[in-house]
Amino acid sequence: MKNPLSINPEQEADKIISFLKKTFKEQKIDKVVLGLSGGIDSMVALHLLKKVLPAKNIFVVQMDYVPRKKLDIDLKEINVVIISIKNIVDQFDNLIGSIPNFFSGKQQTAKKLVSSPSLNKILLGNIMARTRMIILFDIAKQLNALVCGTENKSEKLLGYFTRFGDAASDIEPISHLYKTQVRQLASYLKVPEKIINQSPTAGLWDGQTDEKEFGFTYEEADQVLYYFHNRNLEIKEIERLGFKNAEKIIKKMKNNQFKLRTPYVLR
Repeated sequence: MKNPLSINPEQEADKIISFLKKTFKEQKIDKVVLGLSGGIDSMVALHLLKKVLPAKNIFVVQMDYVPRKKLDIDLKEINVVIISIKNIVDQFDNLIGSIPNFFSGKQQTAKKLVSSPSLNKILLGNIMARTRMIILFDIAKQLNALVCGTENKSEKLLGYFTRFGDAASDIEPISHLYKTQVRQLASYLKVPEKIINQSPTAGLWDGQTDEKEFGFTYEEADQVLYYFHNRNLEIKEIERLGFKNAEKIIKKMKNNQFKLRTPYVLR
């Protein structure tokens, strides 16, 4: 069966570049700040930005919790800073983990609010994501720059993002593309193959990968989401097309829809 998510990467790149140029012009801003993880999404965003702004106007920030080797990519003439977020994140984690039990009226008694190791990991990941975005927006404010996000459509629909963390940005160049479409665009932009082929990860802890957490691949999820979200097919119809995890994928999407609806406001 032909993959319905094939794109013309040249046309897609031209469309995004035009969008970026228009946005920077309208905002009267000619600088950008980008958090660079070394993954495919941030690398594609960087390659696109390099076609829009001079290298000296691009400010890349690598924010690690666990120290990594320097990213083996060409960042010639681009402003790069490496910031360790470990001390900041650990302070938040220690504070949140020992908040007094206010609701009992015994404020002097500290109580560990989170006991589940798996939940601890998720909360720690949220703190990391929000800490990174605080840093990016603070740098952008000082430089009079826009913060470039790196969210893709798969992550958005699946709710695989932290509200007010990695989902926060001033401009999103690839949020309309599914993950597998980002890969197609990456090949056209000549992103290094080792980055395109590596397992997608949010870098929240050692060995963490997106697909391991999901229990399904982006290759399957993107097509299921396309048929459900874009073509309005029922789950049973999608399963008959050969996607055994269709129900699981759609359930994850529905369970996280609240992330796209908040904050709740009067209309």
